[in-house]
Amino acid sequence: MKFILGRKSEMTQRYRPDGSAIVVTKVVAEPCVVAQIKSAGRDGYTAVQLGSGKRKRVAKPQAGHLKGIGPLAVLREFRLTPEEVKSLAVGDRITVETFVPGDVVKVTGWSKGRGFQGVVKRHGFKGSPKTHGHKDQLRMPGSSGAGGVQRVRPGKRMPGRMGNDQITVANLEIIAVDAPEHTLYVQGAVPGSRNGLLLIQGKGDLTTAKAVAPVAPATVPVTPAEPAAPAVPAVTQ
Repeated sequence: MKFILGRKSEMTQRYRPDGSAIVVTKVVAEPCVVAQIKSAGRDGYTAVQLGSGKRKRVAKPQAGHLKGIGPLAVLREFRLTPEEVKSLAVGDRITVETFVPGDVVKVTGWSKGRGFQGVVKRHGFKGSPKTHGHKDQLRMPGSSGAGGVQRVRPGKRMPGRMGNDQITVANLEIIAVDAPEHTLYVQGAVPGSRNGLLLIQGKGDLTTAKAVAPVAPATVPVTPAEPAAPAVPAVTQ
């Protein structure tokens, strides 16, 4: 399975060879780094932890976790099979070049937060008639339940927090890949606002840039000390 972290940039359009226009979402996916490999024996499941972006400083626990990699802005996990994990190592880099036009992927994002909303906007209620006797009742939810049970039944559609939910859209096609600009063009719309985090994954072989072996610390040459001058015997008179 191939995967990467990206951020939603904007919606635009691309053109097929026959001249037809395709509505696409521009996703900027900077090179990601493998921060941790999780195994079933130690963690109870098999996954890879991927990091993206840079930040100035992190707390000491995170700094120890990312030792040798550097402070990362975002960390997310992708579930893999034990066979897929064997080819990965901490420090490997994943870029947009692992995807090719025509790949079918699923994109996970977080929808725009709407705050606390009423039943008309949140659930599509019609509202009360705009006639005499309905003052200040046009967008009210109305009765919340029958009087016999003396309680509100579970699942009743009422006002509440709306948006900021995790949403996954499947069967989206990669239209184009711009490796120098670290950009993917995905057909259709993806959830979230501009600059929102996206998790992109699809079938296929994952290509990575292997981690470079750590460089040994430079040694400073030590100049041997010059031999001490022979002591001059004291002259007595």
